[in-house]
Amino acid sequence: MFGAIARKLFGTANERYIKGLQKDVDAINALEADVEPLSDDELRARTDWLRKRIADGETLDDVLVDAFATVREAAKRSLGQRHYDVQLLGGIVLHRGQIAEMATGEGKTLVATLAAYLNALDGKGVHVVTVNDYLAKRDSDWMGKVFTFLGMTTSCILNEMDDVQRQEAYACDITYATNNELGFDYLRDNMKFSLETMVQRPFNFAVVDEVDSILIDEARTPLIISGPSDDSSELYGVVDSIIPHLSEDDYERDEKVKSVALSEKGMETAEVLLRDAGLLESGGLYDLSNVSLLHHVNSALRAHHIFTNGVDYLVKDGKVMIVDEFTGRVMEGRRYSDGLHQALEAKEKVAVQQENQTLASVTFQNYFRLYPKLSGMTGTAMTEAGEFAEIYKLEVVDMPTNRILARKDYDDEVYRSRGEKINAILEQIIECHERKQPILVGTVSIEQSEEISAALKKKKVKHEVLNAKQHEREAYIVAQAGVPGAVTIATNMAGRGTDIQLGGNLDMRIKTELGENPSEDKIVKIQEEIAKDKKVALDAGGLFMLGTERHESRRIDNQLRGRSGRQGDVGASKFFLSLEDDLMRIFGSERMDSMLTKLGLEDGEAIVHPWINKALEKAQQKVEGRNFDMRKQLLKFDDVMNDQRKVIFEQRREMMSTDDVSEHIQDMRHEVIDDIVDKCIPEKAYAEQWDTDSLHEEILRVFNMDLPLKDWAKEEGVANEEIRERILDETDRKMAAKVANYGEDVWRSVEKSVLLQLLDTIWKEHLLALDHLRQGIGLRAYAQRDPLNEYKAEAFNLFEEMISILRDRVITLLAHVELQVGSADEELEAFNQHADQEMTESRQDPALAADQGDSPEYGAATVRSNKPADHIDPNDQDTWGKVSRNAPCPCGSGKKFKHCHG
Repeated sequence: MFGAIARKLFGTANERYIKGLQKDVDAINALEADVEPLSDDELRARTDWLRKRIADGETLDDVLVDAFATVREAAKRSLGQRHYDVQLLGGIVLHRGQIAEMATGEGKTLVATLAAYLNALDGKGVHVVTVNDYLAKRDSDWMGKVFTFLGMTTSCILNEMDDVQRQEAYACDITYATNNELGFDYLRDNMKFSLETMVQRPFNFAVVDEVDSILIDEARTPLIISGPSDDSSELYGVVDSIIPHLSEDDYERDEKVKSVALSEKGMETAEVLLRDAGLLESGGLYDLSNVSLLHHVNSALRAHHIFTNGVDYLVKDGKVMIVDEFTGRVMEGRRYSDGLHQALEAKEKVAVQQENQTLASVTFQNYFRLYPKLSGMTGTAMTEAGEFAEIYKLEVVDMPTNRILARKDYDDEVYRSRGEKINAILEQIIECHERKQPILVGTVSIEQSEEISAALKKKKVKHEVLNAKQHEREAYIVAQAGVPGAVTIATNMAGRGTDIQLGGNLDMRIKTELGENPSEDKIVKIQEEIAKDKKVALDAGGLFMLGTERHESRRIDNQLRGRSGRQGDVGASKFFLSLEDDLMRIFGSERMDSMLTKLGLEDGEAIVHPWINKALEKAQQKVEGRNFDMRKQLLKFDDVMNDQRKVIFEQRREMMSTDDVSEHIQDMRHEVIDDIVDKCIPEKAYAEQWDTDSLHEEILRVFNMDLPLKDWAKEEGVANEEIRERILDETDRKMAAKVANYGEDVWRSVEKSVLLQLLDTIWKEHLLALDHLRQGIGLRAYAQRDPLNEYKAEAFNLFEEMISILRDRVITLLAHVELQVGSADEELEAFNQHADQEMTESRQDPALAADQGDSPEYGAATVRSNKPADHIDPNDQDTWGKVSRNAPCPCGSGKKFKHCHG
């Protein structure tokens, strides 16, 4: 109560913060009279003037007022648009590294020009991040006019660009790109073999458009670059064929966390079916030797009983394509990981593609935290303000609208059955259509949008369907959704980033109807038509936003609502729900069903009450909280790998920046010798306790040198330090001879190439080991141990082991490698080319991320070799095929492969 009184007297904290920014806005407005009379050249010259002031020691804050006044005038001249005061406020918030929550239609794209121009003045570059290629290209071309007018360079990163084009684009003052392109460029850069081929500059400042979509919705799905692994494509098809033979009693499904597992009865049934198919030769499914088969069975179960065609994915051109659950868009090039995508391909009877192994990965959380300064803008961020603050240290500022919101938000209508709800939706659509009110229908799945579309076709109501199948026409359909009587069905937030203007979108109509060089008369004619149509639409009540279901997140619902009531226009919004909807069904509809029965609710009748809205909001808050905890937990695990990733990438970059890594190689050689000597000649041990046989074997294996170690050990008074020194001298002498033989320049190039390539190979193996560790670490909780702490400790040990293996392999290879004198350069070039491999870029499935590490089925069986046992000759390494690092060595030594011939 006291809080409410204080807010009335002093305003909210947000209102007070906005009020504090007003003095800068007043100063910018006061400058307008000075800037307006300047010629175009004089206005352009202000950029150099501002740059000089920064070079002379002034800060960006010192020149903010002058810079913003300059951009506002440039936008008036190049675009015919003048920044509103609220847009200036938004620009200040972005510059301060905060999130500006601005309603739909408030001109966020134009707001970004202010902060981007100001932060590009110091020459370090600015990234403006958008959600898809269309928006990146559109915004770059559109807002680029402002920057070009002011003498700055602008570019856009597109998927089809090569490295040279990307380098040029990143070298520009302002670069527009999607989050995926930026993330993949970062990963690819850290797999390059020279600094000259890297495309990105050091990070400076990023403005993230639709920041909630990128930093929240997509944060659970890491970007992955992968290469081909062992092929098991046929196995997916065989395992898939047994799943239809399982009954509902054979598995237990939990829709809340998208998981399914075999029951005890199902385990027995599956084992019988697998034996009949010749896949299970001995033991049960949970035997260590059959863990890989269990993994295939679980993937096939998920494919059949959790993932639905038309909701989670589409089959198009013989490929299984993922549908983004938040936008309804097809995610090009993205594949589910952990064999799920292959299981879906087998289920849909399309070609099963080869599995891939991770070569590099990064989450958006960790990628965007690399920027020294980060900001963002969206229509809906306040509901996730806690997550932005905790994960990204970003404060959300709720911006006032330019005009007062005139939209009417109706209470939800709740029906008992889905059929009744669909009938009510159709009645509402037809009513709006007949009185020329444009209506936007938001659905949660492609399946639902096509169901409503089919019903409207029967009623002969003209409409447009916007979902993943019409991705190419997305912007055009959304732009014309405000035409009187238009009926537009959109999957979730498809079309996000494109404004719905009542009466229609002038720019889009000119582009589609008049082509490249439109005449002034025709433009005027279209303007008159749009003005007339806008009046008709306003008289009918503005845009009506109809939601066919509540989403798990309030933010997605608010985004949908925000499409209506743009720039003070009238509008309305209403959600239609049924007790059979997923949210209602999963989160407690049984009590509500019995309550509605007691109330005597008749068929076709709806219950409408603010209490229902509040109950739903609480259910959504619970789901949001659970999802946040899930993302936070995933981030904690990813942070462990991220610390290691930063160390490796930094070391790699350091190596690439120098032509001579000989000192580093020498240190590694000495450390390898130290390790070998310490293991075979323990400190303070007597000479008769020394293991000189093992010492001799190890020096022979690593350095290919047959040293008289037994004779040295027999010498009177010789100590371990003296033997160490003698080994160091001999190995240094051997490597010096190689340098003299091949030439300094050639050998330095060999050292650098070997070091970089082996680092990449071993880092890839380390990532696989961390994946396997992550998948099983959840079981430690049964022993009353914190899985995260266990993971940190184990990951650290694995990292130390990785560094040790790297040293060993680099030194061994350099000691053994022989080049033909005279053709060394050609051999080195061939060696470098051999390192190139086929790579795939993908995104991990967010649903998978939820339950990794909580169940044992994700373990991977040890792959001893990809050759049949009867084809392996212990004495011929060429017959061994691919051997797992931790498998027993095929030579029969009894050691692990990595410690023997690995």
